[in-house]
Amino acid sequence: MGTGWEPLDSSSRTIRGKKVAVKTRVLGRGRAEPIRKVKGLVCQFSRPTLRRCWRKVSLREARGANMAAGWRLCWASATMAMTLLLIYQVPSASAQRKKEMVLSEKVSQLMEWTSKRPVIRMNGDKFRRLVKAPPRNYSVIVMFTALQLHRQCVVCKQADEEFQILANSWRYSSAFTNRIFFAMVDFDEGSDVFQMLNMNSAPTFINFPAKGKPKRGDTYELQVRGFSAEQIARWIADRTDVNIRVIRPPNYAGPLMLGLLLAVIGGLVYLRRSNMEFLFNKTGWAFAALCFVLAMTSGQMWNHIRGPPYAHKNPHTGHVNYIHGSSQAQFVAETHIVLLFNGGVTLGMVLLCEAATSDMDIGKRKIMCVAGIGLVVLFFSWMLSIFRSKYHGYPYSFLMS
Repeated sequence: MGTGWEPLDSSSRTIRGKKVAVKTRVLGRGRAEPIRKVKGLVCQFSRPTLRRCWRKVSLREARGANMAAGWRLCWASATMAMTLLLIYQVPSASAQRKKEMVLSEKVSQLMEWTSKRPVIRMNGDKFRRLVKAPPRNYSVIVMFTALQLHRQCVVCKQADEEFQILANSWRYSSAFTNRIFFAMVDFDEGSDVFQMLNMNSAPTFINFPAKGKPKRGDTYELQVRGFSAEQIARWIADRTDVNIRVIRPPNYAGPLMLGLLLAVIGGLVYLRRSNMEFLFNKTGWAFAALCFVLAMTSGQMWNHIRGPPYAHKNPHTGHVNYIHGSSQAQFVAETHIVLLFNGGVTLGMVLLCEAATSDMDIGKRKIMCVAGIGLVVLFFSWMLSIFRSKYHGYPYSFLMS
């Protein structure tokens, strides 16, 4: 054939190493289609499939073909990458939306409770859901306490009053936001929370920050700073950068006592207006000065500034401590004890001075001398024992260890 087709053998042809019988049939317009049988199967080949091309491919066409193949490969890779990105991005966006919804619900719940009561009472479930579980973009100041009557925790009640004052000051402040919330967990309502945090004393204040877990500084040092609202507010400002101006309710006890004292003094002056010699009484002025000195040396001013608890009672053992075990803090009861001991030593010294300088009978002077020595020795020994219990390792003692 002169049309560029390979010659056909009408009898037989070798295909893939096998000789097969080939028959042709006319399809029309001079075209013929060979028909071959291999193992009972009929295979049809159009004549163009049997054409052998001898044309050489140019370098430009080869480069174009390679470039097209490369573009097809890049397009397929980009399509696959975009598909994988969409597959992983859709669940991530969904999780983010769910997280925002949960956070919004928690903040709304806390804001609603705060509008009703500045200090939110929590049990174990509320604590785990709103304080421990993420997500959380707010800080929670939690007071762990034991306010039930059978617990007999006097310090807990005093600390609760100061905590309520602080929470009310923040709730009704013009700077109030949802950055921090105040909560309380009572031992009888959330004992599982105490066990979870390995707590065995109350009251305790802990700041749960917006991000991460509480650190060492997030636990308020109650024994050192006391539980006054002003001291807790300073600690909160250090941990959360939120400044709270404490506004206390009006207390008329102080002005009333001052007015009563002035009225008594004015009445005495009026009654003794004809004789004002009592104003020059050395004994009266000495007694007043001595009372002032004893009050200041016992730590009353420290109590006024720091606001420590009166005593500490362990909620588990019920043991009450009136003397603080650290040299950096004290209880109110401790100042009263120290005041009593200082007064006893002072009274003993006064008796010794009177026994040495008075004109009384010698027998009475001996009794005053013995009583003075006994008071000084006894109360000084007790004072030294308190000093040893606060300053551990102090080597000296007197009568009592």
